[in-house]
Amino acid sequence: MTRQAWGKTDDKGFHPLAHHCMDVAAVFARMLELPVIRNRVEAAAGRPLMDADCERLTALAFLHDIGKLHPGFQAKGWPEGLWRGPKRGHLKEGLEFLILACRDDKHPFHKTMQQILQWGDAVSPLVEAMLAHHGKPVSQPSDPTGLDWKTLPYYDWQAEAHKMDKAFHCWFAPAFESDSGSLPDNPPFHHAIAGYVALADWIGSDRRFFEFLELFDLSYHEKARGNAKRALEMLGFDSSALGQRPAPKFSDLTPFSSPNSAQAVVGAVESDAKLVILEAETGSGKTEAALWRFTQLLAAGAVSGLYFAVPTRAAARQLHRRVNDALCRVFGKGAPETVLAIPGMVRMGEAGGLRLPDWKVLWEDREGPVPTRWAAEHATRFLAATVAVGTVDQAMLAGLQVKHAHLRGSALSRSLLVIDEVHASDAYMTEVLAHLLKGHLAAGGYAMLMSATLGSRARVRWTGEPQPDFKAACATPYPAIWVEEEAPRAATARRSKEVSLQTVATMDPAETAKLAVSAAKRGARVLVVRNTVKEAINTWQAVQGTGNASLLMQAQGFPALHHGRFAVEDRELLDKAVEATLDPKRARGSSSGCIVLGTQTLEQSLDIDADLLITDLCPMDVLLQRIGRLHRHDLPRPTGFEVARAQVLLPEGGLDRLVAPNFENGLGAWKNENSEINGIYIDIAVLELTRQLIVEHTTWVIPAMNRELVEGATHPDRIDELINKKGADWDSYNRTVSGAQAAAEMVARLNVVNRSERFEELRFPDKDERIMTRLGEEGAILKFESSTIGPFGQPVTRITLPAHWSHGIKEEDEMTTEREGEELILSIGTQSFRYSRGGLVRRGLDS
Repeated sequence: MTRQAWGKTDDKGFHPLAHHCMDVAAVFARMLELPVIRNRVEAAAGRPLMDADCERLTALAFLHDIGKLHPGFQAKGWPEGLWRGPKRGHLKEGLEFLILACRDDKHPFHKTMQQILQWGDAVSPLVEAMLAHHGKPVSQPSDPTGLDWKTLPYYDWQAEAHKMDKAFHCWFAPAFESDSGSLPDNPPFHHAIAGYVALADWIGSDRRFFEFLELFDLSYHEKARGNAKRALEMLGFDSSALGQRPAPKFSDLTPFSSPNSAQAVVGAVESDAKLVILEAETGSGKTEAALWRFTQLLAAGAVSGLYFAVPTRAAARQLHRRVNDALCRVFGKGAPETVLAIPGMVRMGEAGGLRLPDWKVLWEDREGPVPTRWAAEHATRFLAATVAVGTVDQAMLAGLQVKHAHLRGSALSRSLLVIDEVHASDAYMTEVLAHLLKGHLAAGGYAMLMSATLGSRARVRWTGEPQPDFKAACATPYPAIWVEEEAPRAATARRSKEVSLQTVATMDPAETAKLAVSAAKRGARVLVVRNTVKEAINTWQAVQGTGNASLLMQAQGFPALHHGRFAVEDRELLDKAVEATLDPKRARGSSSGCIVLGTQTLEQSLDIDADLLITDLCPMDVLLQRIGRLHRHDLPRPTGFEVARAQVLLPEGGLDRLVAPNFENGLGAWKNENSEINGIYIDIAVLELTRQLIVEHTTWVIPAMNRELVEGATHPDRIDELINKKGADWDSYNRTVSGAQAAAEMVARLNVVNRSERFEELRFPDKDERIMTRLGEEGAILKFESSTIGPFGQPVTRITLPAHWSHGIKEEDEMTTEREGEELILSIGTQSFRYSRGGLVRRGLDS
């Protein structure tokens, strides 16, 4: 029996290779028909696409899996023992096939390739872009000879290639009918096409949309195009139904009857403005402003999706519900379900999902597969959702040399990209985001950046304006909306609050615990933010040591704290506990005093409301973010806490000793074995200027003083003045910090995808981990056995190590788990960890 070439196969049957290639080509062709995607592709091309261009691009997309003709690949679907040679892939093999077709006039595809080459110099990079559909560029094969392309008694690859060639000319005849000139030879265009073909391959490979049809059918292209149209409608790529509605009123989108000043200014921004930057105080409704902007752009046909990026997972979970509720108010039953874009989580709209074998997901509210939730079922597809809320690192992956960067980037291009708290990024992240934003805007995309504390030193990186001097920077309006190259559009603040600041000359956990307990016993809801997990745990234990564990936030009946080193399921539990404990809508009584204790995971993008803030010293922009969780709403307060108060913990003896360098509770830095600077808040000059402003101004009026405070602690002129006053040791340390930041920016530039580089010259590193760990949270992922019960009494599946704990851990290392009471002892490689209700700590080492 002569076997036909298969494109997809499983234990239930197979799908002919020509059919699968047509499925993917049909999805790609339909994408090019959608107005927003067509706009983005043409922006990358630098010119409009003609119909012949689209036919030719679709024909090239058909060739993406041509390497599967190789007998070494086909053998993967044959009975064991039938093929005795080495198994092969299909990407390099595809490039080899096409090179051989160009050289050998007896090759089944020779004539076709000669015709394709007449489409211009772009053919070579476009072919390589098509073959990169598994996520990375394909390296050129060594000089191919075709010797291992063997014709077998039971499989004739040449006959199958002739069949593919016949289908190719039948299904894409218009690509050969006219001389319409050359395809666009513009590198950003080739990169964009790579992403859309990869996306089309994911969709075209899904049996929920494309069922197997085993007998080759020369009329199959009609069925494939119909399936592709339905698939893109179900997945939300075709958003015409949503966009046909008029832009909603602000009162349709939110519970408020009218927008505040900043929201109104954003609402008046023209739909052709690609970049908007909103600076406004915490609690001023920036989220609602961004959603209003999105619905206006959607109605104008300018975008067909939204990705809302926030700094932390806790913020993403809370915002996810708010966004989903807002869209339901506007669109009713036809509202797109919002994806929660957090790796390890499966949630879309109100429904959660459970991962099953074979990449399937069981949804809690439905029986059987739910095709419309395709984007939520795999982290690679998050950015392909109509609406998604997630962490900023998911957006950054579209700009880094990691697997599926092109898919992510092309999927993101159709969406409004919103980055909340954009000031929070470090030098590496800022460089990556700036590069991503530049490419996103150049490809016709839309973006909105938001911050409560964006100093001019940070802002000029996004606006391209020259650095203003200190006086001019302080005179800049606040709140302000920046629209491309215009002068800022001013707005007025929604509300004002006075904050009384008090310094505490120690960061000792026991003293911090006493302050928190004293206030909580007087009925205050106390938020304690420590700079490091270690000190958060020590303070949490100190509170329990005073006999007041009941005052701490409770989770599953146990005292709890909040930081990033918990299993995925426990983090979700703790997020909900924080929101419930500091919910502004929660009833207040004489016994409502409590303590919520954690790290930076509590400081940004969360709608929580505390009566008292106890915080470690941190940079001014971060401090204002933490203060933003204090008296966030107009609520009744317990006696003694009617005025917002913040107690700022300072290192004993001041900051001078940290320039050695030294490190204490997140302040300062240390040098690793390579003499590289590491730390959390390493810019001691900014920390000292922040400290001075706290001492000089014991009452802050927010947001009236926001600009003055941020510029006073972060402006280059102020930093230079301080360094000159402090002397040589501070100057030496400052130079070291500047060098470390410059090095981080250089590493970022080396790690980003350069979409102006010709695609055939592009090569990604073999391993993604080196790049991924620069994103902060991403380290090794430890997976528990399915029956593992965590310290809070619920099943746990995985926990992510900090990047600096992941060194030396290999993918093949197996983790062992032992139980000691409610705690788990995890061992992997040479390292051992203890996982308890306090979180994950390294055993025998200072974490």
